[in-house]
Amino acid sequence: MKRSTTLLLTAVLSAPLAAFAAQPPLRCVIEPDRIAEVGTPVIGVVESIHVERGDFVRQGQLLAQLRANVEHASVSAAQARAQADADIQAAAANYEFQKQKLARTEELMQKKFVSAQALDQVRAETAVAEQRLAQAKEQRRVAKEELELARAQLGLRAIRAPFSGVVADRYVNPGERVEVKPMFRIAKLDPLRVEVIAPAAMFGTIKKGMAAQITPELPNAARLDAKVVLVDRLIDAASNTFRVRAELPNANSAVPSGVRCRAEVAGVTEAVQPAAAPKAGARMQPRAQASLRMDTRLTGTATR
Repeated sequence: MKRSTTLLLTAVLSAPLAAFAAQPPLRCVIEPDRIAEVGTPVIGVVESIHVERGDFVRQGQLLAQLRANVEHASVSAAQARAQADADIQAAAANYEFQKQKLARTEELMQKKFVSAQALDQVRAETAVAEQRLAQAKEQRRVAKEELELARAQLGLRAIRAPFSGVVADRYVNPGERVEVKPMFRIAKLDPLRVEVIAPAAMFGTIKKGMAAQITPELPNAARLDAKVVLVDRLIDAASNTFRVRAELPNANSAVPSGVRCRAEVAGVTEAVQPAAAPKAGARMQPRAQASLRMDTRLTGTATR
């Protein structure tokens, strides 16, 4: 009888332990914060490559250079036109001479030494000289804009990193013609993006800004602190899950991307788990005690 009662008591107490077992951490994947397929907006031939796969690059760093002999010549010609001031100096000198001539003619007109027709002609010549000076200045302004255009066209021949990161792949070699296909793949590894798969039962409990702990599935991997930055508002009906995005700082690039991980959101995993099983020696609730006494009596009756 005692043996049967003990076995039944063990079964009654171990059943809640299985139900109250700790929920496993959430599944997740560590990914780069940003990936870009870097190409060129112009058609050209690769002249030189300045980075290799695995190299760390900074934003704006030169990755590759296309042949740009024509563009360099265009910049030189536009720069010469923009810096040429002979036309402006000649037009300014002519305008200054015409103004002096007009002043003398007006003085002579007051003394009745010249006719009104001569004064009108000098005035017209002065106005033409003024317009020629303005035209020369406008041409110089246009030349400066053409220089900026030539420099911009030359800049398109230089392929630069859109952001700081690591060169994930290189697709071209020197001498190769490029047109549409990408030349490099750049990945931003600081911070990293953690995509967490959460069950629908947690929907509404995970909020933006919450702290999370990420454990990469790597040998001897330590827990890393992250922060929730995005919570999907849609639940996938097929899997009954929704996605959560966390931001993981990675200043020294110690954590690789592309690895699976486990995530725990502070204050959420415990909230959705059942209450813990009663400790040994703790007082049971009256209903549980009555159920246990009933089971003991039934067991005793069966034993007798």
